[in-house]
Amino acid sequence: MSPLTVIVVLYIISCVNFLNAYTTYNVIPTKDETRRFYGIGGLSGGGRTTHSDVYVVKTDNLKRRFLGIGGLSAGATSKLLVNYPEQQRNEILDYLFKPEFGASLQILKVEIGGDAQSTDGTEASHMHYPWDENYQRGYEWWLMVEAKKRNPGIMLYCLPWAFPAWVGDGKRDPYNNPNLTASYVVKWIQGARKYYNLTMDYVGVWNERPYNAKYIKTLRQMLDNAGLDQVQIVAADGLWEPIAIDIQADKELAKAVDIIGVHYPGTKTTQMAIDTGKPLWSSEDYSTFNDNVGAGCWARILNQNYVNGFMTSTISWNLIASYYEALPFARDGLMTADSPWSGYYRVDAPIWITAHMTQFTHQGWYYTAQGSGSSLLKDGGSMVSLISWNGIQLTIVIETMSRNHSVCIRPFLPEYDVKPQNISIQLTGYFAELPSLFVRYSKLGFDGEDSILFKDMGTIPVTGNGTVQLSLGVDEVYTLSTLEGRQKGNYDNVPPQKPFPLPYMDDFESYELYKEPFNFSPQVGSFEVLASKDVFHSRILRQTVIENPIYWCLFIDLVFPIGILGDFSWSDIYVEVDVYIGTVNATSGAYVATRVNKGGCDSFAAEGVFFFIFPGQGIVITGDLARTKELYNQEMNISTNAWYKMGLLVKDGQVTGTLNGQQVFSIKAPVSPAPQNGFVALGTANYGLADFDNLKITDSTEGSRMVKETHGNDEMFHNEKFTSVKDRPEDTLYFKSQRLNNRG
Repeated sequence: MSPLTVIVVLYIISCVNFLNAYTTYNVIPTKDETRRFYGIGGLSGGGRTTHSDVYVVKTDNLKRRFLGIGGLSAGATSKLLVNYPEQQRNEILDYLFKPEFGASLQILKVEIGGDAQSTDGTEASHMHYPWDENYQRGYEWWLMVEAKKRNPGIMLYCLPWAFPAWVGDGKRDPYNNPNLTASYVVKWIQGARKYYNLTMDYVGVWNERPYNAKYIKTLRQMLDNAGLDQVQIVAADGLWEPIAIDIQADKELAKAVDIIGVHYPGTKTTQMAIDTGKPLWSSEDYSTFNDNVGAGCWARILNQNYVNGFMTSTISWNLIASYYEALPFARDGLMTADSPWSGYYRVDAPIWITAHMTQFTHQGWYYTAQGSGSSLLKDGGSMVSLISWNGIQLTIVIETMSRNHSVCIRPFLPEYDVKPQNISIQLTGYFAELPSLFVRYSKLGFDGEDSILFKDMGTIPVTGNGTVQLSLGVDEVYTLSTLEGRQKGNYDNVPPQKPFPLPYMDDFESYELYKEPFNFSPQVGSFEVLASKDVFHSRILRQTVIENPIYWCLFIDLVFPIGILGDFSWSDIYVEVDVYIGTVNATSGAYVATRVNKGGCDSFAAEGVFFFIFPGQGIVITGDLARTKELYNQEMNISTNAWYKMGLLVKDGQVTGTLNGQQVFSIKAPVSPAPQNGFVALGTANYGLADFDNLKITDSTEGSRMVKETHGNDEMFHNEKFTSVKDRPEDTLYFKSQRLNNRG
């Protein structure tokens, strides 16, 4: 380009800037959007004030580095994603991790499984026992590999929620022997590198539980000795204090801790934490239903965690709602994928709220100082400005989330007002010479209004003195950036949602060893597919935990292993499974169940219809997992080291049970307040080994036919092995309760 051409171009730009010098920029709606936003600000520019508040973006005093926006896979929240059809699974992973496509996440945080319940299920440990080291279990390895495929620069962060019992070295305390616990964690990190070529960037201490300074120092030393000095320690995934106090008082601890990470800070920090000089993270946040209110929560905290709390990274729990919706914290993910049998998934609004930040920033950029491009807005909302390390790229993210449309599940959000407002952004230095910025826009819809998500609005002019003028409505997000070429990724033809399929059968033969079966969600205990020496049971499902782990669920001793699957709406249903209880490290009994109504940390209180067998004792039918609501019992000759086919049918107010094709009980089904619907479940009476095979679930009509065909009529069969029983509904707590409630 000749010097004369350059002069002409600059002259034209200056003329355009002059003409726009006092024009407030309005995003112009398309024809079909005009009605929705007429007269309320936002897209139509209605509700203008008589002035513009000025916010100056300064390029000096850049101290705090943006360290990324992330998602957290923990508590078995990615369980159902693994067995999605390949096409839909790849699409989902693209929405989460592919750069400049969807959420484009910059950090992936995962659980180091500990064989114990950690919110919506249990995640398997790499070391069930001290002599057992296995890196094939679980799905977090797979998820990290897939994330790295799409974004090699994504940062990886690992953290334990629970620990196998042996890690406590005789106590229910992971800090009883710091060397043992640190070795357990370091082996996981080494296994990630050795078997999956995954390098951890960050490691935590113990999720939301007390930390131990000696352990943190030991972990740092052991990481360094193992050549893992690049792994940074985040402490302590809880509150700002006392970790900030201890860091200032203990130089060795301060040297060991690289980042202070807290959970659900409500966008606030403490002066003590700031004074440590450490990077401050919201290392777990959001945890909110992913409708538009959830998206508003996410938009608000992504900005205000820095504006109010100096936090330079925010990580969402959870990454993706890929667990049964009837479990705790339904749909608390950035998107939803809980129907692998149909391939259906939904790209929820938080994905595009995330993109407003992640598609226009890179880790290592600088936040501008508070009050110098990052601040609260006078009439509500906030803005943050980020500048690239070389000082030539700029991104500004603005949110105007109203209080009731941005409430997070925690902590409490005080009342505040947001109004339509005009703002002027004053760029300085290099950026004052820009002719324009690229614009992405979102408007969250409420009260029947549609949402506009991550819409490309072209460019916004920058006037000759570096001014950008913008009219803001309520519940909006803007990204203004020097970066172009971003996209709102889209895959068409997502399959329709379908109910859980019936009949459903699983003989566990198709799985790799040490994996969990598809759709089967352990809630207490750890279940994995193993090879059997029995020629009729080549591969089986085994409950593997033999001691009570160092648990995460507060004040609750979860001692009854259980895994669920199916459709929570099931009421009348038939389920059968082969069960084997040995003699070495074995459980005392095993069960099959229907109408199971609870999971998560409340699994101990699960109710339903539970059919137990106990070798050397007999059968017990109960209305709850803890066996406090007995419905029926019968002494029987049940042996160890033998397979039993257990069948349980609930139909038309009757519960029928079979063993090896012979009916052994038939009683009235529990009535309300007992649960009338719920999951199918398998499990053991206590910790200890038990094997399962040939799972089958059918509707109750087919199940009834199968039961009748097995023994020819409705009469109860018996032989010398099984003793006949009779109906005793009057002996059950549920029926007693019902009679009392019916007294006039």
